[in-house]
Amino acid sequence: MIDSLERKGQAEKAVLVGLITDAQDAAHVNEYLDELEFLATTAEIATLKRFTQRLHKPDGHSYIGSGKLAEVKQWMTDHAADCVIFDDELSPAQQRNLEKELGKPVLDRPRLILDIFARRARSAHAKKQVELAQYEYMLPRLTKLWTHLERQRGGTGTRGGAGEKEIETDRRIIRDRIALLKSQLKDIDKQMATQRGNRGKLVRLALVGYTNVGKSTLMNILSKSDVFAENKLFATLDTTVRKVVLGNLPFLVSDTVGFIRKLPTQLIESFKSTLDETREADLLLHVVDISHHNFEEQYETVKQTLNEIRAGEKPVIVVFNKIDAYRPAHHDPDDLAPKRVEQYSLEELKETWMARMAGEECIFISAAQRINIDGLRKLLYERVKALHLVRYPYESDLLFKDDYIEP
Repeated sequence: MIDSLERKGQAEKAVLVGLITDAQDAAHVNEYLDELEFLATTAEIATLKRFTQRLHKPDGHSYIGSGKLAEVKQWMTDHAADCVIFDDELSPAQQRNLEKELGKPVLDRPRLILDIFARRARSAHAKKQVELAQYEYMLPRLTKLWTHLERQRGGTGTRGGAGEKEIETDRRIIRDRIALLKSQLKDIDKQMATQRGNRGKLVRLALVGYTNVGKSTLMNILSKSDVFAENKLFATLDTTVRKVVLGNLPFLVSDTVGFIRKLPTQLIESFKSTLDETREADLLLHVVDISHHNFEEQYETVKQTLNEIRAGEKPVIVVFNKIDAYRPAHHDPDDLAPKRVEQYSLEELKETWMARMAGEECIFISAAQRINIDGLRKLLYERVKALHLVRYPYESDLLFKDDYIEP
């Protein structure tokens, strides 16, 4: 398993590197580096400085140009930085070249996310999922630096035949471990599929959204439970399923791992069984943090990820959360340029999004401050009732209340 950076009583000090290319402008790069810094903070790494460079595309040898690389190296030496974190995924060759040139650990965004997932995993299932993703990330990046694998060899006859190179032994160990983890996770997937089947034909809802938008807080309110919620990225890794009853109507709600830009493909694959809760749901509650200045891009990231896991065609209710924290940016009335999204008032956003989201209902709430929660419950009651009556057509609509009333 990938070793976390050693902790010596204080946070490691890192510099961040982003690239302005034809595919992403300076504004987007700064936004991505803000998020990368939040990721670093979650991993207990302090950010000292950011570096950006403008290139048509990443340099195939070292991601950034040689001049910028020399600048980063000199700054890290002068300020005793411990590591450097790149905002994009590095190829194995780029990572090796960078570590050789800088003489410091080099991380990319996927590696940092994997490190956070490893810290957050609590259940045996989540730990196996993360371990599998880590090994699949590690395999093409093996170098002589992976000496920690020697601890797993042990015993007589485990080194392989005479003349076998150490790195080949490491690769064999990792491939064997990957095969074992996949076999174990396959068995767990079968057990979880059985559990989902045993829940009967209750209507199922799944909370989805960008990481740290308040899904777990909303889950606690709807189900009156105490799912772990924290203002940090990826506070929830394990899927939590709770039974909710509104009026006289029962249904199930699941809280799933949050999405993020550039989510490592290894994690999407290894968390397959967790994402099955989303794929098999009857209705998705897409929670969006409307107080985030770039909530539209986060919304699109989640939609793209849902398409990637084959859940993009599910019916959706968009839940705009944290309206209590929303603050529109200043707009000069004499400015002839049209308003930017972040300059709209909340009422203007409601009209704009309600008009744009054809086919997707929207509702604006604050889970933390309990604003419009009853409105959300009423909406859920009507949507779940309609799904329930399709599934059980013999149950007359007269069995249900005309309007949901909080007991």
